[in-house]
Amino acid sequence: MATLQGTPVLILKEGTQRTVGRDAQRMNIMAARVIAEAVRSTLGPKGMDKMLVDSLGDVVITNDGVTILKEMDVEHPAAKMVIEVAKTQDNEVGDGTTTAVVIAGELLKKAEELLDQDIHPTAITRGYRLAAAKAIEILNNIAITVDANDVEMLKKVAATAITGKHSELAVSKLASLVVEAVRKVAEKKDGKYYVDEDNIKLEKRQGGSVQDTMLVDGIVIDKEVVHPGMPKRVKNAKIAVLKAALEVKETEIDAEIRITDPDQIKLFVEQEERMVKEMVDKIAKAGANVVFCQKGIDDLAQYYLAKAGILAVRRVKQSDIEKLAKATGAKILTDLRDIKPEDLGEAELVEERKVGDEKMVFVTGCKNPKAVTILVRGGSEHVVDEVERNITDAIKVVKSTIESGKVVAGGGAPEIEVSLRLREWAPTLGGREQLAAEAFASALEVIPRSLAENAGLDAIDILVELRKAHGEGKTTYGVDVFSGKAADMFAKGVIEPLKVKTQAISSATEVAIMILRIDDVIAAKGGEKGGSEKTESKSGEEEEESSSSDSD
Repeated sequence: MATLQGTPVLILKEGTQRTVGRDAQRMNIMAARVIAEAVRSTLGPKGMDKMLVDSLGDVVITNDGVTILKEMDVEHPAAKMVIEVAKTQDNEVGDGTTTAVVIAGELLKKAEELLDQDIHPTAITRGYRLAAAKAIEILNNIAITVDANDVEMLKKVAATAITGKHSELAVSKLASLVVEAVRKVAEKKDGKYYVDEDNIKLEKRQGGSVQDTMLVDGIVIDKEVVHPGMPKRVKNAKIAVLKAALEVKETEIDAEIRITDPDQIKLFVEQEERMVKEMVDKIAKAGANVVFCQKGIDDLAQYYLAKAGILAVRRVKQSDIEKLAKATGAKILTDLRDIKPEDLGEAELVEERKVGDEKMVFVTGCKNPKAVTILVRGGSEHVVDEVERNITDAIKVVKSTIESGKVVAGGGAPEIEVSLRLREWAPTLGGREQLAAEAFASALEVIPRSLAENAGLDAIDILVELRKAHGEGKTTYGVDVFSGKAADMFAKGVIEPLKVKTQAISSATEVAIMILRIDDVIAAKGGEKGGSEKTESKSGEEEEESSSSDSD
């Protein structure tokens, strides 16, 4: 509201909230830092887990940064911006989501200290931009090139991504499975490797232990054979992959058939049967003994298929149909009139197996499997879900390593090295940007500090030890949370793809700069109805909480 010659002039709608200047900056920085603090305790091999309960009462137990942030019901817009950083990091490289968010929070904390010294946000953001570019340059210089065929190195990268999560008991087995799966689907084009992680299918099944997780050279379909009379096991399978339904189609237009004689009904039914039989005969004539159908297979078609000794599975997901075609070399058929022997895929064995308490169809022994399946097992639903998340992270980091061919040490080693080199470089900037660059260097130390704190170590002692080691040129020294000392991370096998670090620093810097540049928050008032509903639901929840505490 403004006043003109004593008369009030309404500019914004009644109920609109406006926060200006330092208050707006403080509020946004605080919101972003709260999000960073929420996930900071999950960082590293000794990080703790979070239990997230949604409004329906579903429980997720994880220490995967992006999963925690996605499940959190966040209201504040600045906090949402920080969550976007984790999502970007996850989409780009799969791992380092917690690192990116923690660095963003620390950059904002250091920026607040500079704002308190009356340094303008523009000077801070310029210093941060220059420091981020320099940090990425330093990381590229200290990165080590690895060969895409160096299986042992890839296993170490996968193991680093898995360590500290629920799969730790089976870390070496899972790392081997992941590396084998990624290398099977990797394709070489123009001397460079490309990996499409969608070609690695993860199928979850509760039961057994994490150690029972297995890699299948082919595809596992979460369906069972449609008819009890069909074979449950087919060797040297010739596979037809269909997008069409094996049933008589209804006419596109509304048609009416007038029948004047009972014999005509018989003829009508017989014609339908003949059409279905012709479809099955075409499949059998082409030499197929296994059929995977994306749509339905009616009872009559099932009978004829069973009679012909053909194993059939229906209502297979579109994504699985595509993977089947890739793995077996089959052509996806949309019309049975076109079926030819060369359209069929091949596999050594197709069989129905019981996994846990449900049946699944395994397609194994494909000649050139460009699509594979990892069957994830675990003692409970929560364990299986978390192991699946860990394997997904590991697949993405191995993919990133194969594609970029560069790695750095883990355990906070690159952050300490970059921090020390930035401090040496900052004076060359001069002016207020130098202070911002020095703040950036200090902010990066939050990673080794958090690793030490989460392991119950003295963070200051560890940081002093690390600075001394890096000052002597030991660039791969990081926090060994198991011995409680600074150690050579390469020798310990703690290795991460370069892209995880560069992406984390660039994303964290971008979001910190964006939040720092906001000096005015104008929030529109929510609708009356929504507001009253919120209060009602809130009071309802409070009543439930109080009644549950009474019963306790």
